[in-house]
Amino acid sequence: MDLHTTLFQQHRSRLFGLAYRMLGTPADTEDVLHDAWLRWHSQDADALDDAAAWLVTVTTRLSLDRLRRAKTERAHYPGPWLPEPLIAESEQPEAQLERAESLTLSFLLLLERLSAEERAAFLLREVLDYSHAETAAMLGIGEDACRQRVHRAKQRLREDRPRQAMPNIDTQRRLLERFMQALQQPDMSTLRALFAEDAMSVADGGGLARATLHPLHGAERLARLYMQIGLQQQCYGVRHEIRQLNGAPALFGWHGDTLISASWIDDDGERITAVHSLRHPGKLARLAAVTKSASSASLH
Repeated sequence: MDLHTTLFQQHRSRLFGLAYRMLGTPADTEDVLHDAWLRWHSQDADALDDAAAWLVTVTTRLSLDRLRRAKTERAHYPGPWLPEPLIAESEQPEAQLERAESLTLSFLLLLERLSAEERAAFLLREVLDYSHAETAAMLGIGEDACRQRVHRAKQRLREDRPRQAMPNIDTQRRLLERFMQALQQPDMSTLRALFAEDAMSVADGGGLARATLHPLHGAERLARLYMQIGLQQQCYGVRHEIRQLNGAPALFGWHGDTLISASWIDDDGERITAVHSLRHPGKLARLAAVTKSASSASLH
């Protein structure tokens, strides 16, 4: 490989992680990295004092432009929009990205509460650990403005984040296993006991699959909803399994070879506080393809 390619590949995982956290979809992330590569390829690397900083700056600004457009599109999205999982299994090369809380789907969804500018400043400062001065330079703003953006972002995230600040993977897996069993043998009292009183259910069908168009709230409503879903899935022979999505456990629902749902949860340490369900056929088809590819590779 030539110098340009070697340097870009050295930093690719970091750039991918930044763009994915900004955008929430692997396809948009790959597009941004492609554009960054084209700009990098035409750049004189020897003339740069810090190639890594240049690449991060370009990736950030490209991501900002794409995120602003995406926010406009998501405002007209039919029903709730959920981020698209990056990987399904640890065999995926991109799974070598750091397994920090900032890569989980719940945290990516939380980042949607921020403006594009706040999101970029927060990620550069708090996730990638650049100084305020470095972050300000990358964003082309003053240092005081940068501090204000980071402060507002942190304040908003503290206000909106789930009650369980640091999710426990083992607890989530146990709750998901109980949830899976309750779907396979539907029982109102069992389901009701799983949910916190103010639990929430959010489903992304993208207008292409059956899904609630607004979040549902309350343990009683969620128990009735998933009682109905469990009975329907029994009739259609849906099978369930727990797999990994973005470093956290998730519940997959399969009808034959077709992935019909992928769900993850938030919890308070004892009960489920939120269920997020992907039902969008396009997102699920891409996820299923990745999942089957990873499973096939693990057999060889």
